[in-house]
Amino acid sequence: MIEDKTLEKERFDARALSIIENDILVSPELGSAQVPLVFRAPYKFYEEKIKELIHPSYNVLEIGSGTGLHTFSLIKTGAQVTATDISFNSLKVLKKNYLKFNKAELKTVVADMEQLPFENESFDVITSAGSLSYGAANKVDNEIRRVIKPGGFFICVDSLNNNLIYRLNRFIHYLKKERSKMTLYNMPTIQRIDSLRSRYKDIDVNYFGSISFIAPLLSKLVGSNSTAILSNYIDKLIKVKKTAFKFVLIAKV
Repeated sequence: MIEDKTLEKERFDARALSIIENDILVSPELGSAQVPLVFRAPYKFYEEKIKELIHPSYNVLEIGSGTGLHTFSLIKTGAQVTATDISFNSLKVLKKNYLKFNKAELKTVVADMEQLPFENESFDVITSAGSLSYGAANKVDNEIRRVIKPGGFFICVDSLNNNLIYRLNRFIHYLKKERSKMTLYNMPTIQRIDSLRSRYKDIDVNYFGSISFIAPLLSKLVGSNSTAILSNYIDKLIKVKKTAFKFVLIAKV
């Protein structure tokens, strides 16, 4: 999968370079507000958990930070934040977005999530927003657990790969060369989530998006706001799990 990792790095480097060259940087304060309304609920929940669980005294690591879409929610906690990504250019965009912050509050490190360049038990909290498929599952899960301090947390929001419709859609994107084969193999599943239970003292998982596959069509018919309300209501009503589009996981060491 080394070739796939190189492919993804080059893809994100090129995308970030385009953002820099065209000066199309987006305000970092927006966070989940940049996510389409019909898909926003898990990201808002993720940000709520960050606000609830991260204290100003904490040392926090974000893996797969990219250009910093969800980094601001970490910085707002007042904690010491280290943002990491395999793409140098993506971190360059992130830095440009966060120039107003003191270096002591935000550090960026080019890092492979399969081999994090940090000592054991270095961070109080590890976070990830949509990045878990960009590394070999077992290696990434081992590294995350290795660098969390006793009593610390792993908080993530990501896509789930159990629903056949979503799996087919991702495979189509792979055929269109918009996604690497590596990300298909490493997209989180219920089985992967269950395997983490032996690594942590406690795990809480919330699932979202039981009707996300028809959300674009519904949005055209009844509007984004009504579609989002309906989607959130159905999620709570049927307690979606295996057919979910997204999940938020909070694991305590």
